Amino acid sequence: MPSQDILINWAPQETRVAIVENGAVQELHVERTLERGQVGNVYLGRVARVLPGMQSAFVDIGLERAAFLHVADLVGHGHGVGRTEAPLPPIERQVFEGQTLTVQVVKDAIGTKGARLSTQVSIAGRMLVFLPHDKHIGISQKIGSPELRESLRARMQALVGDEGGGFILRTNAEEASDAELADDIAYLRKTWARIRERSHSQGPGTLLHEDLSLAERVLRDLTTEATQTLKIDSKLQFDTLSAFGEIYMPGAVGKLEWYRGERPIFDLFGIEEEIARALARRVDLKSGGYLIIDQTEALTTIDVNTGGFVGARNFEDTIFKTNLEAAGAMARQLRLRNLGGIIIADFIDMAREDHQQSVLAELRKQLARDRTRTTVSGFTQLGLVEMTRKRTRESLAHMLCEPCPTCEGRGQVKTARSVCYDILREILREARQFNPKEFRVVASATVVEMLLDEESVHLAGLSEFIGKPISLSAEPTMNPEQYDIVLM
Repeated sequence: MPSQDILINWAPQETRVAIVENGAVQELHVERTLERGQVGNVYLGRVARVLPGMQSAFVDIGLERAAFLHVADLVGHGHGVGRTEAPLPPIERQVFEGQTLTVQVVKDAIGTKGARLSTQVSIAGRMLVFLPHDKHIGISQKIGSPELRESLRARMQALVGDEGGGFILRTNAEEASDAELADDIAYLRKTWARIRERSHSQGPGTLLHEDLSLAERVLRDLTTEATQTLKIDSKLQFDTLSAFGEIYMPGAVGKLEWYRGERPIFDLFGIEEEIARALARRVDLKSGGYLIIDQTEALTTIDVNTGGFVGARNFEDTIFKTNLEAAGAMARQLRLRNLGGIIIADFIDMAREDHQQSVLAELRKQLARDRTRTTVSGFTQLGLVEMTRKRTRESLAHMLCEPCPTCEGRGQVKTARSVCYDILREILREARQFNPKEFRVVASATVVEMLLDEESVHLAGLSEFIGKPISLSAEPTMNPEQYDIVLM
């Protein structure tokens, strides 16, 4: 496992985290105070509407949009041993409008979709996940040894006793002592008791339990044996993290460092440039090839091009080596940009089957490092590779950017000549309805210049045809497609 460093840039309005492996940024995480995600938060909600046709309900939890609750996410029917194999009772027989429910956000609101909820609350600790409504002991799939799994399950059953509730052992519980597990059990049960107490004393729409901050989650979830240092540039947050770590992550506290340098921590390690590159459409490869990444509402496409790479002895080897490098870069970009949903990769066409399989193997190998679940299909008949990556939060581009106000997200604008012809047609249309003394065209400087120069003959011809003078006025604040025709 490659060694990694974690850099945290903290400000009152925003926390940014970069995970760096061997000098290359592998992951970026951003959390803004005003836009903090709700995944993991527990709310007291009120059922606003039940939709039998969709077997779901909309629940008001005090957010801008009502959240979504599906029948499969009700207690007894969600993930875990608590669910039954019998057909699910219809949602209209389980919840009703106006009912109050304790719910947890399992998926943030994305785009126009509201947050997704579950009544099967789970509370994450350092080594355990507590399931108050469940009864079983689960083990992380990453703990592969059958003997170790049985040993951990037996130890947990002894520690849990008859107090109820289920637990899932996380990967870092593999070598935990009974005392550490008992401490985590006690903390999680106290947290649940506080949630229940608040649910009985507060009204609907109340936040009962908030998930940890990004910096605390990084310390708890992303700090591993491969982590060499965890540098943070805020003394206040360093002290907060140290106190949090002493309680929940004593083994990681020694890796915490307060960065005191004069240069901003992200500038010093080149993270700002990496963020800029992660927002670009084109990603250059070391060989001279490049990727083109286009993100749409339905899916993300990644196109591989050889560019200026001519290093191999023949064209077939050039294509193969470019595709191999692209597979590694592609996996990194998915993590860096947090791209989710359907992903279509268009590698350069390869004639040899063994080359295709080698590229697929390299892609799967690089994706295996991803913390987010990803599935990869083989090459289709059209030579495309289809992938899916679980959507957990907004992508980096959606978080940091918005559609261009000039092109409205199209990525292109009309040429000046096209706008000139739109103006000439509009003047003719107006002249047939109105009888002003003069038409005045207000447009961008580029359009006005073209009307005065290359299109002056057509402008003069139109003026003569309608029998009215046409004057021009350049407006610096107008974008290339904007114009206005004033009747004088």
